[in-house]
Amino acid sequence: MQIDALMANVNLAQQTAQSVKSPLTNTANMDKDAAFQAATDFEAQVLSILNQSMFAGVETDGYFGGGHGEEMFRSMLVEEYSGEMVKSGGLGLTDTIYRQILEMQEANS
Repeated sequence: MQIDALMANVNLAQQTAQSVKSPLTNTANMDKDAAFQAATDFEAQVLSILNQSMFAGVETDGYFGGGHGEEMFRSMLVEEYSGEMVKSGGLGLTDTIYRQILEMQEANS
C-alpha cells in the first residue's frame, strides 16, 4: 500500500515537472525555483510515508495522551517533521530529483 502511495507521488512529481513552466513568464529562474520546490515537496512526501510507519506503533496514553484527537492530528505532525527533516538535509533526494526535473524540462522544450 505504501509502495502505491510512493508511486502515485512519483507520477505526481513527473506531472509537476512537465507543467512547471509558467505560462506567464519565460524566465529560467522561475522554472528552476518551481522545479526545486517540486523536488523538495516530493522528498518531504517520501519522508512522510517513511515516518508514518515509524509512528504506527506509538500509543496515545499517559498524562498527555490525546486519544482520538491525537490520532487525528498525528499525520499533520508527521508531515511537519518530514518538512523539517528535508530542510536539514533529509535523505538527499532533492538534488537528484531537481536535476531530473530540469532534464525533463529541457527534453520537452
